[in-house]
Amino acid sequence: MSLTPKQRVELHGFNNLTKSLSFNMYDVCYTRNKEEREAYLNYIDEQYNADRLTTICQTVADIIGAHILNTAKQDYIPQGASVTLLVSEGPVDESEAESFEESPGPIPGHVVNQLDKSHITVHTYPEFHPDEGISTFRADIDVSTCGEISPLKALNFLIHSFETDVMTMDYRVRGFTRDVSGHKLFIDHEINSIQNYIPDEVYDQYHMIDVNVYQENIFHTKCKLKEFDLDNYLFGYNKDAISVEEQQSITKKINREMDEIFYGRNMSEVYD
Repeated sequence: MSLTPKQRVELHGFNNLTKSLSFNMYDVCYTRNKEEREAYLNYIDEQYNADRLTTICQTVADIIGAHILNTAKQDYIPQGASVTLLVSEGPVDESEAESFEESPGPIPGHVVNQLDKSHITVHTYPEFHPDEGISTFRADIDVSTCGEISPLKALNFLIHSFETDVMTMDYRVRGFTRDVSGHKLFIDHEINSIQNYIPDEVYDQYHMIDVNVYQENIFHTKCKLKEFDLDNYLFGYNKDAISVEEQQSITKKINREMDEIFYGRNMSEVYD
């Protein structure tokens, strides 16, 4: 059955479809020595501690119209945090047909929130190269919902909540629900790309690649910043403080790190 963006189908019982969005973001920084690396990791740990991540998750729940049932959060030593929320589906206004449209969601003014049959989780992973001065921060956010609430409406807010050099996004619809005649529905809305949920001003900033398996309701998009300004990747100083040769060397290392993350493979044959 093909569904138009504003079409609602009368179902038999509860909507059992599970919609899962995984959002992974990467922030890359160059740190010249142990002191700079520790300062960067401490900065990241403070910026994305469990309390702030909890606030982000709570806003995500509000955007998708979910009720928070339980929250668990933890800051780790030496770095990292997790949050998990358990959530339940809130009441759905039948007049809100726009919830099925492929459009960016709002931007409102490890943590886990638990939802009834649904959840929102965030885990952070500060990391650094053993000898090349590259430090990388990764955050993994998973929003899994059951019923009519859609995690895709939170994507715009998530993108704006993190400083992102590279991001990967996966969306999948699992299971099935039935209409009143017993006919199975394996998806309840039209979608051809996650990119349709990214606003134009963000879209223009990134190179993007899609890998979609439509017959399996699997959608994948990865993004890498187009513009490169070395000053954005130096911690505690700017490029004028170092030689042109050092600027070129650091630029090469940062671009290699971002390309390897974006393409998902080591690229020694390109950069060595």
